[in-house]
Amino acid sequence: MEEAYDVIVAGGGIAGTLAATAAAKGGAKTLLLDRNKREEVGKKTNWGWVCGDAVAKSHIDFIKEKLGIVLTEKELDLKVDGVYALSPDLQTKIMFEGEGYSLNRPALARRLLEEAIKAGAEFREGYEVEGPIIGSDGKLEGVFGKDDKKQEFRIKGKIVIDALGMASTLRRRLPQNKYIEREISIEDIESTGRYILRFTPAEKDENFYDPHNALIHLNQLWAPGGYGWVFPKSSNRVNIGIGVERRSLEKRNKALNSNDTLHKLIDDYVALNKVLSNTSIDTSDNNGKGYWSVSVRRHQHSLVYANYMGAGDSMSMPNPLSAGGIGPAMIAGTLAGKIAAEAVAANNTSMEFLWKYNLEFNKEYGSKSGALEVFRVYLQSLNNDMLNYGMKHFITPEEAKTLAYGGAVPELSVFKAAQKLISGIANMKAFKNLVFAVRKMKRLMELYAKYPASPNGFDAWNEAVKAEIEEVKKKFPVNPV
Repeated sequence: MEEAYDVIVAGGGIAGTLAATAAAKGGAKTLLLDRNKREEVGKKTNWGWVCGDAVAKSHIDFIKEKLGIVLTEKELDLKVDGVYALSPDLQTKIMFEGEGYSLNRPALARRLLEEAIKAGAEFREGYEVEGPIIGSDGKLEGVFGKDDKKQEFRIKGKIVIDALGMASTLRRRLPQNKYIEREISIEDIESTGRYILRFTPAEKDENFYDPHNALIHLNQLWAPGGYGWVFPKSSNRVNIGIGVERRSLEKRNKALNSNDTLHKLIDDYVALNKVLSNTSIDTSDNNGKGYWSVSVRRHQHSLVYANYMGAGDSMSMPNPLSAGGIGPAMIAGTLAGKIAAEAVAANNTSMEFLWKYNLEFNKEYGSKSGALEVFRVYLQSLNNDMLNYGMKHFITPEEAKTLAYGGAVPELSVFKAAQKLISGIANMKAFKNLVFAVRKMKRLMELYAKYPASPNGFDAWNEAVKAEIEEVKKKFPVNPV
C-alpha cells in the first residue's frame, strides 16, 4: 500500500527540520526524511556538517518568535559581538554584521530534530530521496528513493518541501518550467572548506583571532574570489576556513605560476595565523574538517512550483556576499512549513496559494539578495591593491556596513570629494565601477520591492532582474591579481 501524507519534507538540515516543525504545528500530517542516522541528522558530507557555524542573533530570535524554540548554550556555544571584514593589508577593519553566535552545529541539528518530532512530525532516518513523483498533469505527487534497507520507496504527499541542499535531486528532476532553475551555474558556486581546531594562543593579535568577534579576511592571494574566516568558539577552539571561486583561483595560480588547491590554501591560511599554536583537529561528532560547495548568487526567484516548495541551500539561499546559509534557512524553513500547513487546511495546494511563500520570504530576507550578488561580483573584480585602497578611501564604515547588510543602498557620501582625492587611474576606475555597482544595487532593490503578487507577472519580472545582473557580470570579470 502506498503511503500518503499532507506534507513531505525531504532533508533534515536546518531548513528541513524547521519546515517539519512548522508544518506539524500547523496541523498537517508531516513526514521528515533524511539520509543520515538520527544522531547525524542533516549532516552534509561524510566529513560532517562542514559549516562556518555563524548566525546572526536576529535569526535565532526569529525561530523563537515564530515557533517558540528557545536555544540553549549547548546549541549556541559562543556569543559574538559582531563580524568584521579586514582589508588584505590588515589596515582597515569594517564591521558588517552585528551580534550573533558561533554555533555548535551538530548539537543544533539534533535539537531541531527533537523540536520537529515533539511538534508531531514523523521522522525516518536513512531515507535517500532520489526524485519527485510527477503526475500526468505535471504536478508533484510525492517522492521516491531508497529506504534505510536500500529498498525502493514511493510516498505520496499533497505538498513536498525540498530541503535537500544545493545538489537537490528534487529540484534537478522537476519538469522543465519557468519558475525554478533546475541547475546552478558553476560560476555561482564557491568551493569552501574549514577546520575546527583546538589551539593554544601564542600571542594576542585581533587581526588574526578575536575571542569576541568573527573575522573575515578579504585577500585575493589567500582566498581568490572569496575570503578567509576565523570564527571563535568556546574553550580555545576556532572554526577557520576559506572559500574560493574557480576562475579566480585559476587566474591567481597562472599569475603566480603555481598549482595551489583549496586544501593547500586552507593549510597555508592556518599556518600564517600567528595566534594559533599547538593546533589539533577537534574530532567531536566527526566534524573537525571538511569541504563542500556553496551557492553565492541571488536566491531562486520562485520558491514554489506545482505542489512543490523549496527552502535553504536547495533554493540558493546563502547570502551572496558572505555565503552564510544558516539564517536564511531558518527563515525559509519556518515560512515554508507554516504556509504548507495553511494550504493543506484550505484544501488548496495550487501554485497561486503557495505564492504567499515567495512574498513572505522576499519581505523577510530575499529582497536584498540581488543587490548583494552585484556587490559580490564587484568585489571579485578587485585585486588586493584596489581592495586596500578602496576599503580605506572609497566609502565610510557606515556605508560599507549598509552595503554588506543589503539594506537601503547609500548615496556614497564621499563621491564628489573622492573624485578629486583618489590617486591613480586604476583606483579611479575602481571607484567609478563602485558607483556603477551601487546604482545597479539600487535598481535591484527597486525591482525586488515590486516582486509580483502572483505567478502571472513573474516571467517579465524575472527576466528584468536577470538582465540587470548579467550586465554587471559582463562589466566586472574576476581579476584577483
